[in-house]
Amino acid sequence: MVIKLSHKGWIVIPAALRKKYGLKAGAELHVVDYGGVLAIVPAFKDPIKQGAGMLKGVDSLTSEIVAEHLQEIQRESR
Repeated sequence: MVIKLSHKGWIVIPAALRKKYGLKAGAELHVVDYGGVLAIVPAFKDPIKQGAGMLKGVDSLTSEIVAEHLQEIQRESR
């Protein structure tokens, strides 16, 4: 899909994509530069609340770090 940049720097997100992603007038979006690739990402109103539970079922990173640290201590004590 190709869109054009206006002389004022504006772009228009096609209606099908606005509908697909639930974007309404006044929605806040981030423009992210991924080293030569621009991405338009919807901004979360409350990122902590909206991100909660995203990683359900994944082991705790804290417990993994503690276990690795204990292994290091055991190796060093030998």
